[in-house]
Amino acid sequence: MASTKTEVAHDFHPWFRVYKDGHVERFLGHPFVPPSEDSQTAAVRSKDVTVSTTASARLFLPKAAAPREKLPIVIYIHGGAFSMESAFSSLYHNYLNSLVDECRVIAASVEYRLAPEHPLPACYDDCYAVMKWVAQHDGGRPPGSETGPDPWLNDHADLGKVYLAGDSAGANLAHNMVVRANGDGLMKISGLVLIHPFFGNEQPTKLWEFICSDSGGVNDPRLNPGAHPGLLSKLGCEKVLILTASKDFIRERGRSYCEALKASGWRGAVETVETEGEEHVFHLFKPTSEKAKAMMRCLVSFINPTNAPSA
Repeated sequence: MASTKTEVAHDFHPWFRVYKDGHVERFLGHPFVPPSEDSQTAAVRSKDVTVSTTASARLFLPKAAAPREKLPIVIYIHGGAFSMESAFSSLYHNYLNSLVDECRVIAASVEYRLAPEHPLPACYDDCYAVMKWVAQHDGGRPPGSETGPDPWLNDHADLGKVYLAGDSAGANLAHNMVVRANGDGLMKISGLVLIHPFFGNEQPTKLWEFICSDSGGVNDPRLNPGAHPGLLSKLGCEKVLILTASKDFIRERGRSYCEALKASGWRGAVETVETEGEEHVFHLFKPTSEKAKAMMRCLVSFINPTNAPSA
């Protein structure tokens, strides 16, 4: 008789497999790397902070930032089908280093609980906990009187220039964080960056149904916001950048999100940029390619145009 340690209960290859004894096997992912706060050579410093009992973040700061120099802040949410990867993995650590260096921003890369061990909405709640933590750092207070728990954010975060960004499932999370923050009046969001966003497709999504404890089906507003123009019209940010790739298996929902946003009555500015001949999140795996560099230039122009190279 087969052991429950080897009997498969649910198979969601290439993401993960759940065995009958409850343990989860993941097929993709990168090793964790430590932050580099004390590096003498890196252009970007980083450190880890605990936000709540379930959420944490890795902060990134340009090493050349002048004392108390205010910078735009990017709250970045990693992808991985809600079930893989980490803000602490080499893949995302390296990408955030590049993003912070190129854009000249301070960034908080969100570490959230993963499904299936922690079904949705756990990841949404963790991301929002980080947003609330960031919002405590009131950049408008006189020097020395800040109330936020982290000195980097007290000294350098311009809370008048807050950007949410994410790739794949992280883009889904980023969109939903902007919606939730607007509804709660948490903070002003300057812009939203959706990189190869995961908003499902026209067919029932088995993975979503399995990992989401309170799923509303294929048109759940968290999964398919384009089906809810009333919510899109209240998107609480000034501008949106949607990045797609021509060979991405989920690109159509990114495009339809853009069209739904335009038609919703939302008064912000939305831009879509598609990379020809590339697949889903190619920029993470080929960061030095010319197309990945072009994508980074788009991000710099959108988030911090004063740091964009002159034509």
